[in-house]
Amino acid sequence: MKIGSLEIAGPAALAPMAGVTDGAFRRVCRNFGAAYTVSEMISAKAMEFDDRKTAALADLSFDEGPVFLQIFGSEPEVMARAAARLARLGPAGIDVNMGCPMPKITGGGAGSALMKTPERCGEIVAAIKAACGLPVTVKLRAGWDRDHVNAPETAKICQQAGADAVCVHGRTRDQLYQGRADWGVIRAVKEAVDIPVIGNGDVTDGPAAGALLAETGCDLVMVGRGALGNPWVFQQVNAWLGEEALLPPPGLAQRLVTLRRHMELMCQEKGEPRAMREARKHVAWYLKGIRGAAELRRRAGGLCTMAELDALILDAYRAGAAEPEGPEQLQKTEEAVL
Repeated sequence: MKIGSLEIAGPAALAPMAGVTDGAFRRVCRNFGAAYTVSEMISAKAMEFDDRKTAALADLSFDEGPVFLQIFGSEPEVMARAAARLARLGPAGIDVNMGCPMPKITGGGAGSALMKTPERCGEIVAAIKAACGLPVTVKLRAGWDRDHVNAPETAKICQQAGADAVCVHGRTRDQLYQGRADWGVIRAVKEAVDIPVIGNGDVTDGPAAGALLAETGCDLVMVGRGALGNPWVFQQVNAWLGEEALLPPPGLAQRLVTLRRHMELMCQEKGEPRAMREARKHVAWYLKGIRGAAELRRRAGGLCTMAELDALILDAYRAGAAEPEGPEQLQKTEEAVL
């Protein structure tokens, strides 16, 4: 499929997730087959003040392959200026956040609050499209709440304003991330617009991705929480949709090698002290299901250095492997995996 003039090679993309989809995680997911990735959300208003932390969210130096930079805000002119500045950094496109359900975002009229005024959604898309000269995508929710499911209407308005694709998360704002995603809403959006539609919600493996595509007719799937501690989900989706091959879960050594490589990239991107603070949640996700995971996750909550992480990884390997072979096995597996 194409998003505007951009050809997308692959059936699954990495969804934007605040505090998660930094350059390191995007690169790891891309290495495992993500067709494209999307940044953490960037405040258009904060860009007006040249905020240093905001600028860091737009750093593309760790990326391989197409990446969209996502912005949020509620004022068309401010969003357009931010998009124009971000376009100069070299992203594949700009993604507009109209789906974040968190109160600190919706309280300012941004995120999924925009879906209460679909006309404003169109004004924002038109302003960004005119300002950036890049493909523009929009990420929506099903609607504000169960009584106001208006994703098809909002998607049509965004298409008319110039959006090149629309992504739909099949939950309403008041659901947050609870319950099942309503794939029927995604199907309704696909039937309402002519631009590509990307389906999002409850994709955790290859069969789930296949079911979403079959039930909705959407053009591509987007994986969010299903990739947490599980970046090889993109390998599994690609195999299932390409050859109907059901790849087994990764072995313990591959999981630990990927974990260490991911954390190493985070340290290169942000420096060890900050990276290790942010790594704690990632480490807990990677360790899910490993023998002795509860104690390992407890230790992960206090990680401060890569040396501490290495000790934890070795203990995890010894606890989970039937015949522990020592740290040299991790090096061998790293060469095969990454």
